[in-house]
Amino acid sequence: MPKNGRDSRTGGASHGGTGHRARLRARLLKGGAEALADYEVLEYLLFAAFRQGDTKPIAKRLMARFGTLSAVLNADPGSLAEVEGMGEASAAALKAVAIAARRMARNEVESRPVLGSWQALLDYLTVDMAHLTVERVRVLYLNTQNRLIQDHHVGDGSIDEAAIHPREVIRRGLDIGATALILVHNHPSGNPEPSRADVQITNRIAEAGRLLGITVHDHVIVGRQGHVSLRAKGLI
Repeated sequence: MPKNGRDSRTGGASHGGTGHRARLRARLLKGGAEALADYEVLEYLLFAAFRQGDTKPIAKRLMARFGTLSAVLNADPGSLAEVEGMGEASAAALKAVAIAARRMARNEVESRPVLGSWQALLDYLTVDMAHLTVERVRVLYLNTQNRLIQDHHVGDGSIDEAAIHPREVIRRGLDIGATALILVHNHPSGNPEPSRADVQITNRIAEAGRLLGITVHDHVIVGRQGHVSLRAKGLI
């Protein structure tokens, strides 16, 4: 397996020549967001690691292994390197795109009041968490204008009082001057429906917050199959 992401087997085919690359680039620039199929997006991204040759077979192997474009971009480098033809340089090229997507989504959240740009928040959380293989708990602390002042990674593991302590969540908010918060975690199973433990811990944190002047706006659960808002379901 190549360690730098360059595979001599990609060379030679006319499909991988400069003419094909130029045509793909023209379609990308002129055709808009839907001009390329998902595997073609990967194919183009891999040009950064493979200066010449056909990257289409590698792109199709990646899609076959991970299933979707977003799953490929969110895969860890070790898993990417297991795909035939991939290496460090090609894995890095894909990870850079994933990082850029996360930062773009985060900038959209940070630039406006969260409650007034709810879809931007959901997009950010989906990009950042939907494909995690472990359950991750985060608290988004907001100021009086409902702007994000801290995105706190509480920890990884099941969301219960053994992993997340209501008093500590509220105390941190008081320490940084937050007046509200949004709880967030993901379900690696893909199904975002809340468990009984999800609802119980949310209500305990909300109760602690009411006593000390910090509002729990929502608890959002993210999964590959979508997201669930506990407030929208009437569970807060």
